[in-house]
Amino acid sequence: MDDEIDKAKKHFEEILVEQLDRVRKLKEEDDWVDYANLKPLIIGIIGGDGIGPEISKHARTIFEFLLQEHIKDGKVVLKEIEGLTIENRARVMKAIPSEVLEEIKQCHVILKAPTTTPRKGDKWPNIESANVSMRRELDLFANVRPVKIPEQGIDWIFFRENTEGAYVLGSKGINVTDDLSIDFKVTTSQGAERIIRLAFEYAKNNGINKVTVVTKANVVKTTDGKFLAIAEKVAKDYPGVEWDDWYIDIMTAKLIDPVRQSQFKVLVAPNLYGDIITDEAAQIQGGVGTAGSANIGKRYAMFEAIHGSAPRMVEEGRAEYADPSSMIKAASLLLNHVGFQGLSKRLDKALDICTTYEKKLKLTGRSDGVTGEEFSRYLMETLQDPNLEEKWKSFQ
Repeated sequence: MDDEIDKAKKHFEEILVEQLDRVRKLKEEDDWVDYANLKPLIIGIIGGDGIGPEISKHARTIFEFLLQEHIKDGKVVLKEIEGLTIENRARVMKAIPSEVLEEIKQCHVILKAPTTTPRKGDKWPNIESANVSMRRELDLFANVRPVKIPEQGIDWIFFRENTEGAYVLGSKGINVTDDLSIDFKVTTSQGAERIIRLAFEYAKNNGINKVTVVTKANVVKTTDGKFLAIAEKVAKDYPGVEWDDWYIDIMTAKLIDPVRQSQFKVLVAPNLYGDIITDEAAQIQGGVGTAGSANIGKRYAMFEAIHGSAPRMVEEGRAEYADPSSMIKAASLLLNHVGFQGLSKRLDKALDICTTYEKKLKLTGRSDGVTGEEFSRYLMETLQDPNLEEKWKSFQ
């Protein structure tokens, strides 16, 4: 018994040293990058696993269509990054192979397709999630996910803390004995403050008078308690923005409550809870295949579809029918982030027309629907329509 306890104590000590060093670095972090002064702006595109290469191909086509003049004059470069596949990651036993990480760091922003995370019982070794590793390596502390359903009065934007909580140490738990397993959760003052402040800043800058903080601070008193206490402190700097807090369990219920839904606007949460409610919100919108996601840091940013790699679709020969909408929505978030707000809004409206209103083509994931390539052509035809704005307004 003493040996097991000593081993666990040493393991915990190593985690403490690592996290205290991270706090030191957080206190010294850089200013925000200015995309307007970059030439060229390098956009990395990662194909990932499963249906990833298929849907990222269509997203690249949209980029090339919308950014053709900027690419032609050298202001924008699209860079394919290969090697972030489960096969390559398993071969080198790293969440992100070193040479791939170096390529990623040569880019300013990344558009990333889904990657496979090994789980117990599958054929892959127990390596860390590529997403978790990338968020940590690039310090992508804010996961931002919009969800909009006009007919239900829903216009939500979620700010999920990305580099702390239950996930950042998810691969560093310990089996103390055969009967006792312990995982770890971490919250820092610096990490909590920057994500909460980003949510309040977004609300203030976009004329939104409501921020909702989601925790389980009544039970998880130390880490969630700190997150909620930091929210209370930050809120004092934004007297023009109202705020409230909800516990994660009741929050999942209220997101599907038609009486309450439209009252939520900007929501901010620690890592695990943010993951839960953003997937729920995406399902309300029409499924996780309909939602894009932004992972934002001060120096780098990564944009992705929030669904998985769908290996079964590949095994069944259905990859060409995969819905690229979420990847294209992620591309729109990327465009907005780097300063192409006009192109981003036009793309969003075209997607609204093609997926929600007009719906001339139907994506089903099977041969009874259209392929991703056919949908992409439909989307580009819509983008080319000189009456796109009027058409979009007619559906409102």
